[in-house]
Amino acid sequence: MRDITTLDGASLLAAFRNRTLSPVEAARAALQAIERFNPTVNAFNLIDADAALEAARASEERWARGRPFSAVDGLPFTIKDNLLWAGRPARRGSRTSEAAPVSESAPAVDALLAAGAVPLGKTTLPEFGWKGLCDSPLTGDTRNPWDTRMTPGGSSGGAGAAAALNLGVLHLGTDAAGSIRIPSAFTGVYGLKPTHGRVPAYPASPFAILSHVGPMTRTVTDAALMLSVIAAPDHRDITAMNVAPPDFRIGLNDGVKGLRIAWSPRLGYVRTIDPEAEALAAQAAQAFEELGATVEEADPGFDDPTEVLRTIWNIGSWSIVRTVPEERRSEMDPGLLALAEKGRTLLGADYIAAVNARGALFTVMARFHERYDLLLTPALATPAFELGANTPKDGRFGDDWLAWTPYTYPFNLTQQPAASVPCGVTQSGLPVGLQIVGPMRRDDLVLQASRAFEAIRPWPVIAEPQVRH
Repeated sequence: MRDITTLDGASLLAAFRNRTLSPVEAARAALQAIERFNPTVNAFNLIDADAALEAARASEERWARGRPFSAVDGLPFTIKDNLLWAGRPARRGSRTSEAAPVSESAPAVDALLAAGAVPLGKTTLPEFGWKGLCDSPLTGDTRNPWDTRMTPGGSSGGAGAAAALNLGVLHLGTDAAGSIRIPSAFTGVYGLKPTHGRVPAYPASPFAILSHVGPMTRTVTDAALMLSVIAAPDHRDITAMNVAPPDFRIGLNDGVKGLRIAWSPRLGYVRTIDPEAEALAAQAAQAFEELGATVEEADPGFDDPTEVLRTIWNIGSWSIVRTVPEERRSEMDPGLLALAEKGRTLLGADYIAAVNARGALFTVMARFHERYDLLLTPALATPAFELGANTPKDGRFGDDWLAWTPYTYPFNLTQQPAASVPCGVTQSGLPVGLQIVGPMRRDDLVLQASRAFEAIRPWPVIAEPQVRH
């Protein structure tokens, strides 16, 4: 049998079913791999081996009786540290946050626990998830397993690094401007930002109208399985759909034959993109023609929405910082404080104008999807870059991390489902992602297209961190 740590979720489930492997063995293998690799990549800020083994033993008993709770029973999973897990702290990457355990779990965590999945620990993020990198005053740098000199991206950077090394098979991320898709693209894993409200969230994010909870996995099938569980209704979220989710594995292999797909390499306004990232994404887009779809180059037709995003982001940043006593703000990330100061000066009218501008973007995309079933773009404008800065050091993107994420945040504003699919590696060995964007509430179609691409362009995986100096 193959090394347990190479198995995806679907393979583990098959092994549980035919009694060739137990959930306890899977949990122990994951914990041993975390112990081995986490000192190098710093993907976890909390590891709870006792909780994992207790849950795994209970799962093993259910499988022995032939009565698992669900199709994720026994699968090891991780929790981003801005999501609550009862009995553990939620530090959110900040020295100023409470170190005391919280009293309840987030809806997605509750759903996975109730389904019998095995919690391993909590993964790292930048302070309060404010940027698309993964360094924080509390936990320091998280490193990219493909090249430990590089950032894994963020804000779900710990989840991305864990997924890349298969430290657990299901990983919870959040995404308010690209925070699932950015690290997925940088670390060569699959990440889906579902339709807003598909997965209930509680408590509300400071960037609530932008924020989504979703899966990060090594395979599309595992993401479909995970979404089928975490999309369970939870009435603590006022914005949630709160309807029973479908099984997103049904129809997953139906392909894209006959679909009309738009490829937009620049979205009509992106001026700077790494040539290798653009070329690899373009090659991936053309692969959909091999699958029987019609692919045409077409831009959605909206202007650069950066300022709309920035207004909401800056006000959200101030809503975080204003709750921290002034005497403790010196302990916080200076970049977050700078954004908060800008948000402090904005008016309520500015916020309402930005929120309303989202409606115009939504309408443009709704009309676009009358002509095209899906939109493809590069996931990011650059491969991963060196730790220690918010942008690549060559200066192409200035000093603003939003400059290299122009493809992700528009679809937080419109709340559509969007995924990053690994589509190749650069000559220096860094992963690149293709973004697949679907119409509202068509998470199934995004997953279906992602699986079709994965089937003909399987992506490489790594077994251990690539340590470079």
